Amino acid sequence: MELTVNTSKRYTIRIERGALDQLGAYCASLFAPGKKAVVITDTHVAPLYLERVSTSLRNAGFDVTSCAFPAGEPSKRLSTIEGIYGHMAQAHITRSDFAVALGGGVTGDMAGFAAASYLRGIPFVQVPTTLLSQVDSSVGGKTGVDLPQGKNLVGAFWQPSFVLIDPDTLNTLSPHFFADGMGEVIKYGCIKSRALFDLLIETEDITSIMEDVIYRCVDIKRDVVERDEFDTGERALLNFGHTFGHALEKLHQYQGLSHGAAVGIGMVMMARLGEKAGFTAPGTADKIAAALEKYHLPVHSDLPLSQIVEATASDKKSTGSSINLVLLKDIGESFVHKVARSDLAALAEGCNE
Repeated sequence: MELTVNTSKRYTIRIERGALDQLGAYCASLFAPGKKAVVITDTHVAPLYLERVSTSLRNAGFDVTSCAFPAGEPSKRLSTIEGIYGHMAQAHITRSDFAVALGGGVTGDMAGFAAASYLRGIPFVQVPTTLLSQVDSSVGGKTGVDLPQGKNLVGAFWQPSFVLIDPDTLNTLSPHFFADGMGEVIKYGCIKSRALFDLLIETEDITSIMEDVIYRCVDIKRDVVERDEFDTGERALLNFGHTFGHALEKLHQYQGLSHGAAVGIGMVMMARLGEKAGFTAPGTADKIAAALEKYHLPVHSDLPLSQIVEATASDKKSTGSSINLVLLKDIGESFVHKVARSDLAALAEGCNE
């Protein structure tokens, strides 16, 4: 399966089982033989796939180097990026060389940001190995790192040159991280596709149709990103559940509560807020909660609502004294609604019960 993304940089997304070993051949159609490839990965993924990817690249004529950082969200910070810069400098990476992001969302975000900023920009290729990164973060060009004040506050828009999605890499995911990715899959159904949402509910073994699920999610994101590459309008819809979700991650200090789980809770909260305000069809939040529970994701946080609302202060959808909320009319129909930040606590009352 292939899709083409027509943004400021046009690129292809390839979805194919077993394609990891073909990475070198695909890159050979994009970069000249003899160029250097720096593979950026983490300490969980490196033992699983680094040698395969490096061998594929070397067999295609590339000079390969690699660096691995400690796995996990706590590594998603500027000090880690500085280490990646240092490795690139020691390897004498130039603008005609390229980086390869091999791993999940944290790896893709950081490798992409390092590529966007090193030498003021070098090409990079996304090779996502988690469900969350395959359906969401590897596509669209958002890169960045966290600050103590909030998630993804430093970054750049930097589109990849190519995205290679091998669903076979999901075989090494723990049930926890597979469920994490399903949070984002459910989000796509909520915002843009009732058919996808129903498929997720009705399919007994979702892994049997994983390529189709990944394709549908990526196609939705491609469509949105092509119309709003730099996140000034419609692309905000992709952040359904993220206002409260990012707040929850921050309150958990980016440990213990995964991104997909946090977004899932955030989606239920926002749907309840929408129902209470009369924007969202009654029963929508319960449908989302049922979908999340089917895939073993939480639907409620034990943290006080006041803390969650306060932690949304650094949300990137804020504009001065207002915040843009992504709400649903119904499953598959989403829209952006601006509210005064001072009204958010009252609007959210009861949405985490």
